[in-house]
Amino acid sequence: MGLFDRHAGLLDAYRDVRTTGADPFQIRMERVLSPTEAIIDGKKCLTVGTNNYFGLTFDPSCMQAAIDAIKAEGTGTTGSRIANGSYSEHVALEDEIAAFYGKKHCMVFTTGYQANLGVISTLAGPEDFLLIDADSHASIYDACKQTQAEVVRFKHNDPASLEARLRRLGDKPGNRLVVLEGIYSMLGDSAPLKEFVAVCKKYGAYVLVDEAHSLGALGENGRGLCEAAGVLDDCHFIVGTFSKTLGAIGGYCVSNDPDFDILRVTVRSYMFTASLPPSIVASVRQALKVVKARPELRRQLWDNVTTLYDGLAAQGFKLGPEHGPVVGVHLPDRMTAIGFWRAMLDAGIYVNVAVPPATPNGVSLLRCSLCAVHTKEQLEHMIEVMTGIGRQMGVLAPKLRAAG
Repeated sequence: MGLFDRHAGLLDAYRDVRTTGADPFQIRMERVLSPTEAIIDGKKCLTVGTNNYFGLTFDPSCMQAAIDAIKAEGTGTTGSRIANGSYSEHVALEDEIAAFYGKKHCMVFTTGYQANLGVISTLAGPEDFLLIDADSHASIYDACKQTQAEVVRFKHNDPASLEARLRRLGDKPGNRLVVLEGIYSMLGDSAPLKEFVAVCKKYGAYVLVDEAHSLGALGENGRGLCEAAGVLDDCHFIVGTFSKTLGAIGGYCVSNDPDFDILRVTVRSYMFTASLPPSIVASVRQALKVVKARPELRRQLWDNVTTLYDGLAAQGFKLGPEHGPVVGVHLPDRMTAIGFWRAMLDAGIYVNVAVPPATPNGVSLLRCSLCAVHTKEQLEHMIEVMTGIGRQMGVLAPKLRAAG
């Protein structure tokens, strides 16, 4: 038996992907020009698949903060905070994120993936129950593999399904930890969080919400779906990332739990990973200031959401169930999605292609993510290009000729 025999089905799918002449999972950005443009295959392309929701990767103040930090403290920490100590900037960032959410405690991780992996697998232990949405992110599923808790899935965005599973557990001993997401990364739909929280309260379950794609985008102050749904104080743990709206890399978890700091000596993905370098911490601190000081970025993002979502819907594309910074465009099958993605790249527009088994319910998608600094002209051009490709490929009905 070969080492990769267990991946035979995926290998076949990957070979199909490569028949288009480009591998969408190994695209090389030869040069990133701005939050919305990059050089790919030697030509300038519009980028609409980067999760760079506020465009802060090129914000001058964030870039300068990173430069100043490198000059002052070097390029890296070369070890974990447990071994090499915390820099003052690490502590300051944790204090600022906790204050942003109105929580007492915060831990910062080197990636958002590690935040989910470590926190979830540590909170739910033997004899506990970990209840997750069926469409949860890979980092949540991977956390399930790391825990000794019993894992229970419930139907996507279905509070009644969650209640049925909690009811079935009855009075069995053990904690119940329910894991939800603010905005789901493939279809761009948001959780009915208020209803979920009500169910969790009824059954005494703890709530953890991953706000990776909703930080900045949702809520009056950009605190995510927890704020928008009015349940910020009812969510026991909030996890997020710095790699979307805040334009860098890293993750965090905030909570009011009085024993929260025990996680610093129990979460292995925190204890045994090198901590974030000073430049990243400095840029994230500045990005958080920008999010708080410039609410117009959120308005610009949602204006762009409306332009793209409504424009594609008007042309007849089947989209995700609601407006959001992630716009999923449904396509009939894997090869159509891959061919459509390639045609868009040839036309100078980069988006993500998402195909089974990475997608919910086996759907094939083009996954677009909006940026506050996309111009209306860029998005209207994208709609025009996609409409033309859609008609050529038979995804959309051909345009009717005018009579006479």
